[in-house]
Amino acid sequence: MSGRIPPLIGWFRIGRYLRRRQIKHTIPEPRNQRANRVRCGSRGGRPTSFEKARNVRRNEVERLIGKLKINREVATSFDKRAYVFYGTVTVAAIRLWLRA
Repeated sequence: MSGRIPPLIGWFRIGRYLRRRQIKHTIPEPRNQRANRVRCGSRGGRPTSFEKARNVRRNEVERLIGKLKINREVATSFDKRAYVFYGTVTVAAIRLWLRA
């Protein structure tokens, strides 16, 4: 096994996957790919729909999850029961709320 990092999944594959599953994406299209699509003209395809408000909400959720994962109990939880994990997340959220 080599120490190489596997290549990232391209935007095209992610977009195709989301369209196939009928999921509205919240990931903005990269600038270089947007410019390439414009440069190709009519062959460049249809512009992706992107809602800025949805992206802002996704960012808020991701940051909150990151803050919750600071607590080791939440980040490395292997609970068998959902209510135990829910309790762990609740305690972490209360601790986060009290710090603010």
